[in-house]
Amino acid sequence: MVDDDVAADRYLMAEDTLQHNGFSWYEVSNWARSDDARSRHNLLYWTGGDWWGIGPGAHSHVNGVRWWNVKHPSAYATRLSSQLSPAQARELLDLDTRRVEDVMLRLRLRAGLPLDVLDDAGLAAARRFVSDGLLAPASYDDGVAVLTLPGRLLADAVVRELVG
Repeated sequence: MVDDDVAADRYLMAEDTLQHNGFSWYEVSNWARSDDARSRHNLLYWTGGDWWGIGPGAHSHVNGVRWWNVKHPSAYATRLSSQLSPAQARELLDLDTRRVEDVMLRLRLRAGLPLDVLDDAGLAAARRFVSDGLLAPASYDDGVAVLTLPGRLLADAVVRELVG
């Protein structure tokens, strides 16, 4: 593992280089030149959307149920040729897990996290993060938590505080 300070320095260099070349961040680890160039597939993950994965090892999510297919191509083909589902396992996401994932994933987006999904402790933490410069004040005033550049460097710590 790379030292945290080295990783942060490299992230800042990447942000600077990409920004100077016409890219802007739309997710903590993703940049694009336009909205049309963003990964629509990944945006479904980050916003809790539904998707169907096709092929060996593919993952799917529909209405709070997540499942994944067997990984090995021959096992996948054997199941299909036997008219069996290629799914290996599934999980039903409870409301608390869905809320935690919503906070964790939406906060990573430039569009931000609607503040109304936070409980009182999360809202108090969000107010602190605005004061600390980790969340953008203007978006907070509009009811959305959006990470600043320093906030992106500390996104995991911010999420931990927001979900309590």
